[in-house]
Amino acid sequence: MSYQCPQLSDPRQRETHPSDRESLVSINEHQGKSCQSSAVFNVVNSVIGSGIIGLPYSMKQAGFPLGILLLFWVSYITDFSLILLIKGGALSGTDTYQSLVNKTFGFPGYLLLSALQFMYPFIAMISYNIITGDTLSKVFQRIPGVDPGSLFIGRHFIIVVSTVTFTLPLSLYRDIAKLGKISFISTILTTVILGIVMTRAVSLGPNIPKTEDAWVFAKRNAIQAIGVMSFAFICHHNCFLVYGSLEEPTVAKWCRIIHTSILVSIFICVLFATCGYLTFTGFTQGDLFENYCKSDDLVTFGRFCYGITVILTYPIECFVTREVIANVFFGGNPSSVFHIILTVVIITAATLVSLLIDCLGIVLELNGVLCAAPLIFIIPSACYLKLSEEPRTHADKIMACVMLPVGAVVMVVGFIMAITNPQDCTHGQEMFYCFPDNTSLTNISHSHLQLTTQLSPWNLSIFQ
Repeated sequence: MSYQCPQLSDPRQRETHPSDRESLVSINEHQGKSCQSSAVFNVVNSVIGSGIIGLPYSMKQAGFPLGILLLFWVSYITDFSLILLIKGGALSGTDTYQSLVNKTFGFPGYLLLSALQFMYPFIAMISYNIITGDTLSKVFQRIPGVDPGSLFIGRHFIIVVSTVTFTLPLSLYRDIAKLGKISFISTILTTVILGIVMTRAVSLGPNIPKTEDAWVFAKRNAIQAIGVMSFAFICHHNCFLVYGSLEEPTVAKWCRIIHTSILVSIFICVLFATCGYLTFTGFTQGDLFENYCKSDDLVTFGRFCYGITVILTYPIECFVTREVIANVFFGGNPSSVFHIILTVVIITAATLVSLLIDCLGIVLELNGVLCAAPLIFIIPSACYLKLSEEPRTHADKIMACVMLPVGAVVMVVGFIMAITNPQDCTHGQEMFYCFPDNTSLTNISHSHLQLTTQLSPWNLSIFQ
């Protein structure tokens, strides 16, 4: 890293960094606190939520070699900007992302951030519902004796039932620290999913023809790929919540938590993106699980794990949307009745939208470029540049000056390209390689390429 966080190894050393002792969130003694490990799991869980499923697709958009480089770059920017936010909070004496921007840029900045900070997790909640409906519906179709056309295993019914049964009750918690163990479970399940994707990269990948542009270094949709990656890595909207849940929160402790969380996250994300893309190359879809065959029982188990993962991640996003509304309209502390009403209204709205949309890729792209890019690149940099009294040649200021224009380009160009070049969405359709009788493929059109490939006879054991 090009920036350094103070290392606090003992109380005497801690005395030399008084700013690090400043708690940014005033929390009463009776409220729940989380240890550093719980905070790490909360951050990792937020990073590897629904966005990770689109990372192989981002490799297809950017070109595989460039995509890997961009993934590391976005993770570095995420690490840097998460620490920059807490430093900005320390400089301004504020305890939330909204209050930081309000003190830095006034009420107009506060309203802009509030809109972005509401939109991002709200759209993320929509994507979580889409994934839950898509993945679990295919899981239930594999149960012996179940009619695949039954209403009770349809995506709409599953979205409604999972919302009422799981996500709504979990989202009613008022203390994010209580979700630490849930985040740990979610992280374990994601590791299991990664193992399944890696297994299928070995067993299924060699049987799927590679597209002609599979190994191109860079492609014209790289900006859209950054949007998808930004969607996967952003957790800035809840960083003050996690920071405030720490026992004795300090900037130094936050640095250690973020470095650890991002290292774990980038390891999982690179493996997932690489294995997913190498399996399907140019055929990779926005929702990777849409590429796998319905008859693949191992992947069916992976779908189940991922469905549970996003259900467990959902409440963290709901926390943020609710906090934004509470801060804007209720002074940050709504009554218990309004807390329940607000939670129900937010979740109901997200559920209704998710019932109408079934294409995950465009959701990831738009949320990435419109919300994640300004929240990661632009706003943390702008706040720090205005608040910090460090010289212009300071490493943090130089990096912040680079992040600002880059974020603006990603936001504007990414939005234009996402609208003018929407992805093809083959939702619910079996891919051509799922039919063992199709031992030859002729003139497969993909991304304006004509691919003529001869497949060897299928080894059907890979689907069992």
